[in-house]
Amino acid sequence: MDKIFDVKKMLRFCYIWSAGVSCRPFLTVNNTQQTKDKKHILAISGSLRSNSSNNAVINTAATLVAGEVDFIIYEGLGSLPHFDGSDDPAPEVVNFRKFVRDADGVLICTPEYAFGVPGSLKNALDWTVSTGEFVNKPVALITAATGGDKAHASLLLTLTALSARVADKGTLLLPYIRAKMNANGEVTDTATLEAIKNIMDTFINDLRSEPDLL
Repeated sequence: MDKIFDVKKMLRFCYIWSAGVSCRPFLTVNNTQQTKDKKHILAISGSLRSNSSNNAVINTAATLVAGEVDFIIYEGLGSLPHFDGSDDPAPEVVNFRKFVRDADGVLICTPEYAFGVPGSLKNALDWTVSTGEFVNKPVALITAATGGDKAHASLLLTLTALSARVADKGTLLLPYIRAKMNANGEVTDTATLEAIKNIMDTFINDLRSEPDLL
């Protein structure tokens, strides 16, 4: 088992099945029928804390679209080395790029730190500048924070620089997110749940209308 873990060191993903969530570190999901027939969404949280509000939003999104798409939550953000423009990047970088490249679309959910985008998320995106994984890649953006407008605007600029394709209705700002969650860290506010469901439905419909280029 240790030999398997060495291949994708420090990376984990959660595969969202129709019946729930199955976390399988480093392992490829053997789900040929779903892989063939369903669109693949890669979800990236800008927070490294497992109990963060952004992870709660991503888990909510996964639950709301369970069974409709193949949904992978990338959890290796903290393991990526600092961006240095290397032509021979670490395996963690190679694997992250592959996750992005293989996805039909990417969902990013980010908090706001000091009026900006978290450094770990920006670092991950920087690793794709020279290799172009986000070029023409459909992206949906949710910013969940106390305020969030500045990080939201900043990340949209970064996605523009990466030539990602963000639809007009593919963004959602969720201010005061903690007030919309219960004591167990679950999103419970009805309007917020509807907003998350709407952006996911729009995103999935856009992906389904895309020609299959992957």
